[in-house]
Formats: sequence, C-alpha cells, structure tokens
Amino acid sequence: MPRSYPPEFRRRVLDLIESGRKVAEVAQLLGISEQTVYVWRRQHLIDTGQMPGVPTHEQAELVTARKRIAELEAELAIHRRAAELLEETTSPKGGSKPSAQWPVRGIACNAPAGYCVWRSPVITPGATARPRHGWSGTPG
Repeated sequence: MPRSYPPEFRRRVLDLIESGRKVAEVAQLLGISEQTVYVWRRQHLIDTGQMPGVPTHEQAELVTARKRIAELEAELAIHRRAAELLEETTSPKGGSKPSAQWPVRGIACNAPAGYCVWRSPVITPGATARPRHGWSGTPG
C-alpha cells in the first residue's frame, strides 16, 4: 500500500521543483520515489487547471460515491438472493405452479369477500378443503 504524505510536505516538494531543482535530485534528497514526485506534479497541474483531468476534490467525491454504490449493490444482491430463497420455499413440491392446483373448483364460501381462509393451498387427492370458519359449501 502506498505511503501517505501530508499535503504540506507535497507542497514543499512541488515548491522545490518549481524553484528549478531537478525531480531526481529532490526525490533522492527527501528519500521518495521520482515517480511519486511526477504524480504529485501532474495532479497539481490538473488542480490548477493547467492540464485536463479530475481535480483532487472531485476524486474524493468519486471514491465516496463508488463505495456507496458497492454497498448498495451488495445489499441488492442480498435482497435478490433472499427473494430467490423465499420463492423456492413457497413453491409446492413437484415444480408445478400453485395456480395449476388452486383454487379448487366447486367449493363455495358464503363468508364476506376476503374472509375465506383455507387451511392448505394445495389439495391432495382424496382430501377436502374447508374454510377456517367452518364448512360453507358443497364439493362439486
């Protein structure tokens, strides 16, 4: 991981370069890489508008935005996986869709709309479906 230098140190290095010293000389004197000095100089030119590129303050915003996007993508992946698991657990056995077996034809419910609650969404052969509030119809 690259070593972090304080902004004051960077500014002093750039001042030495601007005063006429060579990059190699300043880098050796301060014990830093020449490439590091070149990167700092290039970023300084971008920040002052002398060279096209992304300024430092916008880079910080981009880093924050990318972290937030990564968090949201991870959260979305969790929700998608949870939905897949719930779908798997609520599907009836055999892989057929619930609509193929439900509702059972010919069974009526005299209760007001929304009050007929069945005990099981899947009727097995030979079983009868009865609402929780009691039998209110005849099988057809």
